[in-house]
Amino acid sequence: MTPAVAKAKKAKIPYTLHEYDHDPSVRAFGREAAEKLGMPEERLFKTLVVATGPKDLAVAVVPVSGQLDLKAFAKAVGVKKTAMADKTIVERTTGYLTGGVSPIGQKKGLPTVIDDSANAFDTIYVSAGKRGLQICLAPKDLAALTRGRFAAIVKRS
Repeated sequence: MTPAVAKAKKAKIPYTLHEYDHDPSVRAFGREAAEKLGMPEERLFKTLVVATGPKDLAVAVVPVSGQLDLKAFAKAVGVKKTAMADKTIVERTTGYLTGGVSPIGQKKGLPTVIDDSANAFDTIYVSAGKRGLQICLAPKDLAALTRGRFAAIVKRS
């Protein structure tokens, strides 16, 4: 059991787990998960850790089909500038390996913003804390577990 699953279980929220065989040669983790689980990329969300200051981090939860809008994210967290966080810092801070970072149950609770497109679904999928394992839950439950909030943080064309 991962910390993400343990936290969801402890909170007694409804969820389901979905496992698949992760191919170690694949680097597009979210796309692989959507493909192997047979679901649209809009319903599967990736967890991105973003540097919001010299020592500050925050989490963006965005659909696999989308790309994080760093300016919109900066506005959502109330800073002027953001950049993607270094992989080593991400792993050390969250306790998860890249490609298996869950927004739930991280070692250090980080401010979390979930793209508002999640509210279009009854349930969404996010990493359950390891490559090849997704947790399906209601967007409102994800927000409650992460103390997250919703905002438009994906690049819109």
